[in-house]
Amino acid sequence: MLCVMSELAVREQLVKVLQGRGAHVPFERAVADIPEDRRGVVPEGAATSVWQQLEHLRIAQWDILEFSRDPAHISPEFPHGYWPAGEAPAEGGWQASVDRFLADRAAMVELVSDPQADLHTPFAHGTGQTLLREALVVADHNSYHVGQMVLLRRLLGCW
Repeated sequence: MLCVMSELAVREQLVKVLQGRGAHVPFERAVADIPEDRRGVVPEGAATSVWQQLEHLRIAQWDILEFSRDPAHISPEFPHGYWPAGEAPAEGGWQASVDRFLADRAAMVELVSDPQADLHTPFAHGTGQTLLREALVVADHNSYHVGQMVLLRRLLGCW
């Protein structure tokens, strides 16, 4: 017998993975208590700083969110538009980026939680993307880069 997960159950599972609840370190833990003087350091053997990972997460999540809710959205140029120019944040930049990430994640959670939002029909403005797919891409991408942040923190001695 085929068991079909209810639409509500699918939405609840999407919220859990978007919020990083499950098998991975949550975003909030990965960005907590990093000394300011280490946020812009690229450890030996690494390609990026923790700051660059944070900004990349923020930009990519924002882009996917806006694509999902605004047919007129124009994405940044790939790949350069998805990464910050510098290795370290400007003053106040770290917290602003964390706050924006959390606000955009909350907006994505709100979008997938809305029973009026169609999870399965491809967007008219896309190339086959659905809200379900975009939410899963956000969750997967965030999980990957949060893991990168944890590794960088270990290399920096602040995990």
